[in-house]
Amino acid sequence: MNVPANLKYTKDHEWILIEGDIATVGITDFAQGELGDIVYVEVETLDETLEVDGVFGTVEAVKTVSDLFLPLSGEIIEFNDSLESEPEKVNSDPYGDGWMIKIKFTKPDEVESLLDEAAYKDLIGS
Repeated sequence: MNVPANLKYTKDHEWILIEGDIATVGITDFAQGELGDIVYVEVETLDETLEVDGVFGTVEAVKTVSDLFLPLSGEIIEFNDSLESEPEKVNSDPYGDGWMIKIKFTKPDEVESLLDEAAYKDLIGS
């Protein structure tokens, strides 16, 4: 199970890359493996400001649809448009080309509540 050390994680299996006040968000390798083949990623919250744990979109796999939860409060400033035509990137490269959104986060103290690599590994039993 791939759990990069340079990222933060949520209990809902999102990963977060912090760069200044911008956070890139996707779902973890564990999450994509549990979901199976991803056929659609929907994010209709572009340019909206949401609070932490708000639903920013959904990911649809062959067998299920799952909500995507915002890991940090802020404005959704970018969506990975390539996922509209190639949602399978979430399966093949969850930490790279399969990223989902970028957030300009507004509450830096929320970063402290995110999980580090070791805590996320404990969560998934890895």
